[in-house]
This record gives sequence, structure tokens and C-alpha cells, in this order.
Amino acid sequence: MRVQRFLLFADTVSTWVGKAASWIILLLTAVVCIEVFKRYILNAPTAWIFDADNFMYGTLFMLCGAYTLAQDAHVRGDFLYGSMRPRTQATLDIVLYVVFFIPGIAALVYAGWDYAHASWIIGEHVNDTADGPPVYHFKTIIPIAGGLVLFQGIAEIVRCVVCIKTGEWPERLKDAEEIDVVEEQLAGSTYVDQAAVKEAIEKVHEIDEIARQRGLGGDTKL
Repeated sequence: MRVQRFLLFADTVSTWVGKAASWIILLLTAVVCIEVFKRYILNAPTAWIFDADNFMYGTLFMLCGAYTLAQDAHVRGDFLYGSMRPRTQATLDIVLYVVFFIPGIAALVYAGWDYAHASWIIGEHVNDTADGPPVYHFKTIIPIAGGLVLFQGIAEIVRCVVCIKTGEWPERLKDAEEIDVVEEQLAGSTYVDQAAVKEAIEKVHEIDEIARQRGLGGDTKL
């Protein structure tokens, strides 16, 4: 189905960018550890390291926004939403996307482009220190990240339209889930017997199915 291919393509792009950006956390961790060693052991702090840390964390935060949206992992007030049927959920989502999401992210892309363009023209650097790092490359991430979130948001609107028509949410590209982690941890445990492991995994799957049925508006009783 052409629409489903588009949805999975958008999910794939967002997921790939998010996973690629996630490696920044290793670089950030290494930089912080090295700076702590230099500052407190060698008494040789780096003046611009705080700005560099902010750049890396900000880049990680922004580039993972589309990935989080693709995984439907952004925080929401779920106490009412989760009890709604899929068509009602999709109708509410599409209203919020059109009224708030699209204008807000479009404004972010537009303003971010202006910020980045002006920063490149003047060769902007951090002015807190004499040898502050350049800022223009970091500001360029703003419209790029905004564009990725906007693209994923359009895919989410299409997903809502499909749900309104069919009554079911279309398939979403899956990444690692909590239930997978639980199974891996239990399978590798040497302190729990196999019968208990099997029972715990079955219970986890039962809870996961209840949550899925709740999202579909079905019976959620144990």
C-alpha cells in the first residue's frame, strides 16, 4: 500500500537520524570526563568546554525529536486519551496537529533558518570567552531538526487520516521496546528458575496486550 510505504519511509528516516545522533552522547560523556580530569587533577580547565557541551547536548536533543515522534514516545496526558477509541484519538490528534503542531514547527523552521543564515554571514562565535567556539554550525541544526520533525508530523497526520477511515491505527516502525528489555534481562538471569522466568514473561505479554487493547478501545480487564 502506497500510503503505508510513505508512513514507514518517514518512520525510517526519523529513526535513522535519531539513532545516528544518539552516538553524540558517547562523545559528550568522553568530553565531560576529560574536562573533569583536566580541571580538578591537572588544574588546566578549558574555557569553552561548557559551550561545546551545550552544543552537543542541544544537537542530540533536537535531532532526536523526529525519532521520538515516530515512536509515539512524546509525553501526553494519557488518562483520558488512552480510554478513547482509535477514531476518537485520531480525530483529536489531527485537530491538535493542524492547530498547534504545524504552525509551531513551521515557525521554528522559519525562525531557525533566519538565525542560522545570520550566524553564518557574521561568522558568529560564543562571546563569553576570547576564543569561544563558532555558533553558526550549531544554529544550522535548528531548521534541519525542525524540518525533520515537520516531515514526521505530516506522516502522523496521514496516519490519523488512515485511522479515521479504517478505525485502526496503521502499522508503525518498531524500535526496541521495554518488553524486549524485560525478556532479555530475565533470560540472562541466573537467580531465577525457568518456570518463574516463563511465568514473568507471560505476565509481561499479558499486560502489554491489555495496554494495546486499551489503545484500540477494546476490553481491558484482566
